[in-house]
Amino acid sequence: MDTVSVNKNGRIYVPIRFIASALGYDVNATSSGGTINADIITKVELSISAAASLKNAMTEIQALYLKEKPNCKLTINTGASGTLQTQIEQGATVDVFFSAASSNMNTLKTKGLLVDSTVKNLLGNDVVLIVPKSSTLGITSFKDVTDSSVKSIGIGEPGSVPAGKYAQDVFTYYGIWDTVKAKAVFGSPVTQILTWVETGNVDCGVVYSTDAAASSKVKVIAIVADSTHTPIIYPAAVIKASQHTVAATDFVNFLSSSGAKAIFVKYGFSTLT
Repeated sequence: MDTVSVNKNGRIYVPIRFIASALGYDVNATSSGGTINADIITKVELSISAAASLKNAMTEIQALYLKEKPNCKLTINTGASGTLQTQIEQGATVDVFFSAASSNMNTLKTKGLLVDSTVKNLLGNDVVLIVPKSSTLGITSFKDVTDSSVKSIGIGEPGSVPAGKYAQDVFTYYGIWDTVKAKAVFGSPVTQILTWVETGNVDCGVVYSTDAAASSKVKVIAIVADSTHTPIIYPAAVIKASQHTVAATDFVNFLSSSGAKAIFVKYGFSTLT
């Protein structure tokens, strides 16, 4: 199928796939002698797998995108990035992956499961230590969680929850991971850790700053220094097995639009593009 405009007798002919994509349609077409013959033009439904920490922002992103592309329906599945990665590896029907860590995206790229040219590093975040709003614990830093007054700490599963891996990096940096691990309660996704702290099921927990900002039931004790963990980067990309790569690529590009950026900033993310 042609991907460039054609000038015939002074008239510019634009490939129909570009026009259709702009309207939220997907196109299967053939090309012959510079003429586009559309075989099928259908409305598109995209499946988006996004990190759990993006849930609130993606709900607004979904509504905004629908206004701009009313013929493109988004189905958003949120969860731990590692779990979503595994689902994609096992053949789940996914058009776009939006991860909370570069490591998950890099693994899929290495396995040849991405449209490499569509990978975009979009967002940044911070890791924070939180306690219930009514907590009287005297801790003021990440290193204080080794104190005997702290009986339990909620942490994401390091193997599947990026926030948990970042937490492990931090406590390893301070040389206290073994002590922390002994009192850790591991969960998935990161929003489960937030719920545990909100309800007092754990004394404290490690979550993203965006998670903490969304809750009135917790308070932030400390924000970790960037030097103590691998960079927190949220990349997005189109999955190679997608049957709607044109529409999926359009959505990934939309995630760095001014409208989308405003939503992400509203929820406390930093933008990288």
